[in-house]
Amino acid sequence: MGVDDSEQRTRVSGPRVLVAGASIAGPAVAHWLCRRGAEVTVVERAPELRPGGQAVDARGVAKEVIGRMGLDAAVRAACTDTAGAHTVDTDGHVLETFRADDDGGDGFIADIEILRGDLSQVLYDHTRDGVEYIFGDRIAELAQDADGVDVVFAGGDRRRFDLVIGADGLHSELRAMVFGPHERFLRHLGHVLAFYSVPNEFGLDRWLLEYQDQESGRSALLRPIQDATRAMAMFYSASADLDVDYRDVAAQKRLLRERMAGLGWLAPDILAHLDDTPDFYLDQVAQVVMDRWSSGRVGLLGDAAFSSSPMSGQGTGLALVGAYLLAGELAAAEWDPDTGFARYEARMRSFVEANQEIGRLNARSREVPGPDAEPRPDFASEWFAELVGRAINGIELPDYVEVPDSVAPAGSPITS
Repeated sequence: MGVDDSEQRTRVSGPRVLVAGASIAGPAVAHWLCRRGAEVTVVERAPELRPGGQAVDARGVAKEVIGRMGLDAAVRAACTDTAGAHTVDTDGHVLETFRADDDGGDGFIADIEILRGDLSQVLYDHTRDGVEYIFGDRIAELAQDADGVDVVFAGGDRRRFDLVIGADGLHSELRAMVFGPHERFLRHLGHVLAFYSVPNEFGLDRWLLEYQDQESGRSALLRPIQDATRAMAMFYSASADLDVDYRDVAAQKRLLRERMAGLGWLAPDILAHLDDTPDFYLDQVAQVVMDRWSSGRVGLLGDAAFSSSPMSGQGTGLALVGAYLLAGELAAAEWDPDTGFARYEARMRSFVEANQEIGRLNARSREVPGPDAEPRPDFASEWFAELVGRAINGIELPDYVEVPDSVAPAGSPITS
């Protein structure tokens, strides 16, 4: 990141912060912690960055955070360049169209749409010179006292940090270690989501296609990615439970075939590539709901703290905004965890709740109609438009002029 000697001295003398997770929230908060003067280590249990993944979006205030990071050009260069979305019937006839420039680029298809792995790579490339990254390891034990946190890594290393941040996703190991078992915090929304890349033998050209079977509550999607020779496939299905290990890929693939049997449109052709795809993922659509996101010197961020689910379309925005506010509030509190974490939670809570409500409403709209089903949400109503506004822009981004910022002048990018 082009760190000069004076900056390096400031960082070394600053707090030592360990971040668990190197997807999006982890590298994003590492960026801001470094800019505020911290010495940051990121530990990731995977042996390297995970490529691919579903397309994620940035809307409203999240785009402002990307700009303040100095990464607008780099992120847009890695985008999928999706022009919009068509919903189609079983014969492929277009039923409804959404364009990427609708609502100022903050609509159903955002003007910043990027694969999760590509955004992770941008963030990693931007931070790796000023952040210590440890891949293929994880936190095995953790003990905190009034002055710091002692961490034992699975690889055997023992180190002490001033603060620990959990940004390790929906199934956060750090959350379970410090706050309690997953069942206390996960709220399943009654759906299963799967996605994987396939050869683009479907003539896909900058337009996402989605087919929904209203009777079964199932849907299949194809979306473009930067590599025009391939496409990203996605499946949704209603499911009250999911009796499969989220790390058992073979069992997940069997489950997907069973759930999608008989689905029309292009589903059989998409499923034909299930065995040879390099990047399969399946899990329940779930949110994380917690009364608080910190305990002593340990705090949570992103999906680990407040997953809004893919149904909200705002998980990445929450991670980026949360990273900015978490680092800013800790620095403004002179790294006092009680004050810094409390202010971060106070700023984020209503923003998170608005986005989680959108996720729940979107999940409800996909439920199979029945005599006991709740009425489907009225997405054309004024109250929903107001909710969307709060979910996209309903949070203030302080300038934090009172805390250190290694970028000068403020807002200019750190050069690599």
